[in-house]
Amino acid sequence: MVKSHEEIIDAARSLSDALRTLSFSDPVAHVYDPLEYARTAHEIYLSRFGGGLKKIVFLGMNPGPFGMAQTGVPFGEIAAVRDWMSIRAAVSKPAREHPKRPILGFDCDKSEVSGRRLWGLFAQRYGAADLFFKDHFVTNYCPLVFMAKSGANVTPDKVSASEMEPVFAACDAHLRRVVEILQPEWLIGVGGFAEGRAKLLQPHFPKLKVARILHPSPASPAANKDWAGNVTRTMEGLGIW
Repeated sequence: MVKSHEEIIDAARSLSDALRTLSFSDPVAHVYDPLEYARTAHEIYLSRFGGGLKKIVFLGMNPGPFGMAQTGVPFGEIAAVRDWMSIRAAVSKPAREHPKRPILGFDCDKSEVSGRRLWGLFAQRYGAADLFFKDHFVTNYCPLVFMAKSGANVTPDKVSASEMEPVFAACDAHLRRVVEILQPEWLIGVGGFAEGRAKLLQPHFPKLKVARILHPSPASPAANKDWAGNVTRTMEGLGIW
């Protein structure tokens, strides 16, 4: 039976609920959950593109400050979300907002380079968003944005291991549920962290294939040298594209 987008929305709400009561210590000073304050936009994304079965699910790590943190959409470069996916919605504020990392929603004038590269490649290859999402989906492993006192991004691997244990438990359960709903043939980690979390699912899904593409972050020197070409060659080499 083809799964409804309502199931993936319920899974996202359960994940947000599970993470809401957690607390973190230094180096984490602020935590944003766009599944809460950008829920409307996120659920438009899920309802429009998360229904049915998928062949390929791309898995990111966690939101970027000018992408999903602003729009509620994974790798959510504003122009891509607004113009290519035709999603725009009011976005509120996190409970504790860092003065150097304001949430401006779709009025944010900064570009999320990772999202621009990722969605730009998919738009170039597939044209209309509906054609891409027919067989593909993009989600993040963890929906939380971690920030230091300075406002600098803190990646999940830099957070206290003991404090990340319940985060991993909730995110692993959510990812497992996403795979159950979408039943993909491939789970593609966008970067090594996501691939590692994806591989943990394989004992539960013996037929699931896991691979990795290069993360599009400009912090990666390799990503600044023909990232789109690199990823296309990887996908073609796997026999997916």
